[in-house]
Amino acid sequence: MYGEDVLAGGKPRRKMTPEVDAEPDLVVEDVDSGFCGAVVGFELGAVVLEDRFGKRRNFPLEPAAFLLDGRPVTLRRPARGPGPAQRRMTASGSIAVDNVKARVAKASRIWVEGVHDAALVERIWGDDLRIEGIVVEPLHGVDDLAGAVAEFGPSRTRRLGVLVDHLVAGSKESRIVAAVRDPNVLVTGHPYVDVWQAVKPERVGLRAWPVIPPGRPWKEGVCEVVGIREPADMWRRILASVGSYKDVETPLINSMERLIDFVTVLDD
Repeated sequence: MYGEDVLAGGKPRRKMTPEVDAEPDLVVEDVDSGFCGAVVGFELGAVVLEDRFGKRRNFPLEPAAFLLDGRPVTLRRPARGPGPAQRRMTASGSIAVDNVKARVAKASRIWVEGVHDAALVERIWGDDLRIEGIVVEPLHGVDDLAGAVAEFGPSRTRRLGVLVDHLVAGSKESRIVAAVRDPNVLVTGHPYVDVWQAVKPERVGLRAWPVIPPGRPWKEGVCEVVGIREPADMWRRILASVGSYKDVETPLINSMERLIDFVTVLDD
């Protein structure tokens, strides 16, 4: 039960996270994002993982940052020989494709609720979306989502992905989304009241996002607690704090990755 001889004296031993060589084809899971994939190489000191769909992302070799068979491990680069040529990473953690022009926009689209959502998506996934030729458009609300989808006219080669704020069981948003039934449309979402809240609070100098009473406009309530008069000023502060996917919460990352996979799965 106790593990240590309490009469032996001295300090108890510290439980260390085991170090594991990041050998090719070793399958691990990133603790922060939940991304699971096999080791395929190294880029700029980061390990490159490839999931079962062929999507690749780069992750820093930080202590206890991965799970191997469900247990925390610290990955290290094998000592032998030089690795492959280093390449730049995008803000989403993907390998950047240099010297390639953005594709002409495809028919498929990703919709988000507002301009702040669109700006945050651009900050993190913009490079990836330009390479794929996918345009992100703000909806300015989802109250008539079913009507907007019908007007868009989804098809096998004209797919639609929709990112919804506050998509939780029993919410107004969940009832709106339930009315959309089309195999060429994927609606995902995050549990946060507003996309502001999807940014990790410590990135903007907060211990946690303020709890705003029901009936009070959420953004205005946050600004009052923080001591900033205009929501536009608060938004500039939030957006400036985001440099990569590591600055936002996992539900937003997972939802956006699913949408990008969905609208790019078919090559026109």
